Amino acid sequence: MPDTPDTREEPVADEPLLDVDPSLPISAHADEIAGLIRDNQVVVVAGETGSGKTTQLPKICLRLGRRSIGHTQPRRIAARSVAERLAEEMGVELGDAVGYQVRFTRRATRRTRVKVMTDGVLLAEVNHDRQLRRYDTIIIDEAHERSLTIDFLLGYLKQLLPSRPDLKVVITSATIDTARFAEHFAAPDGTPAPVVEVSGRGWPVEIRYRPPDEGDDPDMPAAIVSAVRELGPSGDVLVFLSGEREIKDAAAALAAADLGPGTEVLPLFARLFAAEQHRVFAAHTARRIVLATNVAETSLTVPGIRFVVDTGLARISRYSARTKVQRLPIEPISRASADQRAGRCGRVGPGVCLRLYSQEDYLARPEFTEPEILRTNLASVILRMAGAELGDIRDFPFIEAPDRAQIADGLRLLDDVSEAGPGGLVNGSDPRDMGFRQDDRPVVDDVVGGDDAPPKCADLHGFIAHESDSVTTPDVRQPRSGRLLPHTTRAESRFRSAHPARRCSMRDTARLTSRSTRADGAAPPFHSRPSPTGRTATRRPRSTRIGRNMPLLAGQMRRSPSSSVRQVRSL
Repeated sequence: MPDTPDTREEPVADEPLLDVDPSLPISAHADEIAGLIRDNQVVVVAGETGSGKTTQLPKICLRLGRRSIGHTQPRRIAARSVAERLAEEMGVELGDAVGYQVRFTRRATRRTRVKVMTDGVLLAEVNHDRQLRRYDTIIIDEAHERSLTIDFLLGYLKQLLPSRPDLKVVITSATIDTARFAEHFAAPDGTPAPVVEVSGRGWPVEIRYRPPDEGDDPDMPAAIVSAVRELGPSGDVLVFLSGEREIKDAAAALAAADLGPGTEVLPLFARLFAAEQHRVFAAHTARRIVLATNVAETSLTVPGIRFVVDTGLARISRYSARTKVQRLPIEPISRASADQRAGRCGRVGPGVCLRLYSQEDYLARPEFTEPEILRTNLASVILRMAGAELGDIRDFPFIEAPDRAQIADGLRLLDDVSEAGPGGLVNGSDPRDMGFRQDDRPVVDDVVGGDDAPPKCADLHGFIAHESDSVTTPDVRQPRSGRLLPHTTRAESRFRSAHPARRCSMRDTARLTSRSTRADGAAPPFHSRPSPTGRTATRRPRSTRIGRNMPLLAGQMRRSPSSSVRQVRSL
């Protein structure tokens, strides 16, 4: 039975602690936003970075009497920092009225009223709470990033809202293509969801273009040092780079340069330890230079920034249909992302954004970043939808649906690795009856391409689940011996016909494989040999030996089937 919101008479906090910060631009629209949330099921709040929408919207919802709020963030670092800031502003202890949950870490209880989490955590909760009954309000923050998980959530919420009329959904986005979100959540009569525009802080930002002179292979660390010197000896600087390796190179170049006494250089990326991340937000007196990936583009607001140096590059996950490889190349960012980076300065006074590329290069770039679902292999998407029982990918209400060529390529890959079987997903068979349970895959709760870490593989068979420093991630491939466990299909079919109410797991398949293959005369995948104790010992035949990239399957094939055979005989 799914959890329901805790309704015990325990106040979230005193009423004064729920006041909206009057210094933030969103305070001027607080009453308007509260009225729209009260009268509509879906509200889109569009605002520039630093407008206060992330931290103040939960307080507005609590003032309306909402009791259990789920607040999503695209990155773990953002979920932790937002929860800490909310708890500080509301005067409560982190983990009580305000908590957070990310992969491997949970600081929330049943008394928690505002739970900040990554998008992947909320999507994982759909598996055991189909109606999301534990929440009466859901805030999807930074929806403009259009990660795969965000698109899943927006599509699922569109299906869920008619059956949950008490649920309120707030979509927050930068001022990027907000009409698409409003039309996606349009009322049955076609009326788009209401949109509230919240302006950012009004200090002007000067844009300067300083392309390096080296041409196609510029010395970016040297260009960054030159840009920092141009900006003067005082004022905090935020430098956007494409990844952790580039941050280390720039930090070494800045340390070798003479930038004045007391200048502090700090890195900021998703895989950084929490204590190191907190140093960026701590109070300081000397000049500070923050070297960050695009986690500081919209998810986090680094305080006190007067200047921005933009390299115009980021790691963006992209699938190559020709090579069948999911890559993470360094690519130029879109104009919308460049504008977001420039908006990070000018919060405390007039700012300067120094772009290390030409104005012609800026104007030639695409307006928006392509959504992740249009640049990834859909095999993982299909499996995730199958595990969460979200239906056919061709009927799912994505904001921007993939074309049929992508879908066919994903289904072809699944058929190649024997995951779906011949036509298994195409003909509407229950995906849970496939030999491998996909709903047990680890939660993926970071935006793919949001940092220099490679995309987490969908782990189609549990073969590849890594988080290395390599730039490319190999796609799932067959072992040289051919299909995985050639006789598995017959074993599963026999098991399901005899026990239609049970799910055929990998262990059941291992139990039945040797029996089924001996019955039809085929070579069994396990060979038996007597042991001194009289018990049956096993070894793997040469044709099915698995390399070091297949630890999960290799471990299952080492299991002794002696106890399993006795259980099978009792069926």
